[in-house]
Formats: sequence, C-alpha cells, structure tokens
Amino acid sequence: MSNESYIYGLRPVIEAIEAGKEIEKLLIQKGLHGELFAELMKRVSDRQIPCQTVPQVKLNQYPVRNHQGVIAFISPISYYSVEDIIPGLYEQGKVPVILILDGLTDVRNVGAIARTAECAGVDALLIPSRGFAQINADAVKTSAGALARIPVCRTFNLFRTCQYLRNSGLQLVACTEKGVECYHQVSYLLPTAIVIGSEDTGISRDILKLADRLVRIPILGEIQSLNVSVATGVILYELVRQRQEIHPA
Repeated sequence: MSNESYIYGLRPVIEAIEAGKEIEKLLIQKGLHGELFAELMKRVSDRQIPCQTVPQVKLNQYPVRNHQGVIAFISPISYYSVEDIIPGLYEQGKVPVILILDGLTDVRNVGAIARTAECAGVDALLIPSRGFAQINADAVKTSAGALARIPVCRTFNLFRTCQYLRNSGLQLVACTEKGVECYHQVSYLLPTAIVIGSEDTGISRDILKLADRLVRIPILGEIQSLNVSVATGVILYELVRQRQEIHPA
C-alpha cells in the first residue's frame, strides 16, 4: 500500500478530519491516552468514523516511523447519508432502488456488485460502517469506476437504517437461501431496497426478520450457492426487466 493511502500520527489525523478528508477506517493502538488522544476521539465520535483498537505490533506492520499509535486510511470515495438521498429521489419523481450490502468482506465482490448496480440504475448502495470490506483502490478498480459514480451510504446501525427505509415507503427484499418465494415472483415496481448478505454467513438475522419479502434464486446443480456478485446481478436485472416492461427505455 502506498503512503498516499493513509495518514499517521495524532495531530496529522486530527487535521485530516478537520479538513474534511473521508476516513475509511482508523486503527488505534491499545492503551492510548492524553489530551491529544481525547481530542481525536471526540472528532471520531462526532464524525462517526469507523475505528478499531489494535495492538502496537499491528501498527508496526506499516512502513511508517512514528505513527504515535494512530493510522487513518483515506477513502478513495466520498460517503453519503441515505437519509439525505431518499427525500431527493422522491422529489425527482423517482421510484427508489437501494442496494444494501450486509457484511461483505471481499473487495472484489464489492467492486463487481457496484459495477452491476450502476449499470442497473440503482440509486445508492448502503453499507455498514463495521464488519465490511474496506473500500480501497482495488475495489474502485474492480468496479470499473462505478464506486465513483453511484452514491455509497455508510451507517453505524444498519438495522435502524433499514427501518428508516421501510418507514420511508420502500419494501425490504432480502435475497437469501431461506427465501420462500422465487426472486421473480416479487414486484419490483414499488420503491425497493434489496438486501444482499455476506459471502459466508449471509444476511444478519435481525434484518431477515425485518424484511418484507424473502426471495431465493433457484439452484439446479450440486453447488448450493452462487457467487454473491452473480446473485446480485440476477435479482437486479429482474428489477430492470419488470420496470422496462412498464416504461421501456
């Protein structure tokens, strides 16, 4: 990783946050204290920046001489608030489509999904602040630039944000092997938020309970699951098909 991808040291990181730099995540050494550290943590809390407490040996793996117990990774994209985006979509007369990625860990899958989402006309991606693949240069490259074009919204509480989407009139459609309906049996003509789960554990239980519809993609072979980016493409283009039948391009 190049030195341009991160900033280190207490004061430089504070200044980066104050300058409006988009922080992807923050690594903080266990046991840090002092006035400058307290100042940093106040800004981290105010800006809801994802942070992780790690042992010093973890920070020492990076080629920096004096990290002072803090390394901030700079995001190659800007993040948005879904609460700001939804009202604007309705004001434009759109029928919103939000793609929710619950806990994906492979940056290549994130990039591939973003590329498909942009091609399918998705209005925004929604991701959790923690337990998610770092959106880095590799993810942006895999997305063929889509991550720079489609709004990416980040939330500290994915469950509450999903509740907000439902309260805003979007149906919550979870794509899961636990689905009772085939993916094409659902109408996507309504405002819709599609939930895709992580590569290994799928969609979290609380969001499954919150979902309005649980849909599955039929598997006819012996391998019992599709790659998550392929599954996302299948369901998104069913949405595109249904909407184009009503409003042909």
